Amino acid sequence: MDDLRTEIKRKIKSGEFNCEKELTLSLISGKWKIIIIYHLATEGTLRFSDINRLLPKITHKVLTTQIRELEEDGIVHRKVFPEVPPRVEYSLTNLGESLMPIVLMMYEWGKENIKHYPIIKNR
Repeated sequence: MDDLRTEIKRKIKSGEFNCEKELTLSLISGKWKIIIIYHLATEGTLRFSDINRLLPKITHKVLTTQIRELEEDGIVHRKVFPEVPPRVEYSLTNLGESLMPIVLMMYEWGKENIKHYPIIKNR
């Protein structure tokens, strides 16, 4: 996964993406990124534990990695409060909020077409 992130960063810096769709997909690729974006948009600012509670099947390590990548890509803002113990909150940036029409369209498409994939309904 680190090799993929390195390749994406290299392509962004050098402008080597074949098209705009490739850039968009590279920024939101990852099993949990779209779901994290959705919850931050619909629930508002959340702490790590809140996101973890909303995604019970995700591991701590994977959630940390996905949030860090979203932060590096300018989609998620991380705010650290100088308290003991430290409090950290996550929210969408303007760039992250601009992805919501795409995320909502994906949600609607999935809702409409899940009937074609009965094995998914039984999970």
